[in-house]
Amino acid sequence: MTFYVYMLISVKNKKTYSYVGYTNKLQTRLNLHNTSKGAKYTRGKIWTIIYKKKYYSKSLAMKEEYRLKKNYYLRNKIKLEYQETYV
Repeated sequence: MTFYVYMLISVKNKKTYSYVGYTNKLQTRLNLHNTSKGAKYTRGKIWTIIYKKKYYSKSLAMKEEYRLKKNYYLRNKIKLEYQETYV
C-alpha cells in the first residue's frame, strides 16, 4: 500500500497557513479538508496541495510527516518555492 506525506497551503485574510499530514488516499483527504470534515485546524479554509511525496511504508510516511511538521525552515522553503512558481 502507498502512503503520501503532503503539505497544504491556504490564504485567508492575507495570511498564509500551511498544514502537513499523511494519508493513503490523497484526493479524498484533500476533499475532506476543503469540506471542513478533515482536521480541526483546516476547517473553514480552502486548501491546495503544494507538496507530496510517496512512501511504501506507513511508518516511513509517519516519520517524514513528523519531521516536516517540526521543521519550520523546510516548510517555509516549500511555501516560498510554491509562491515563486504559482503566485
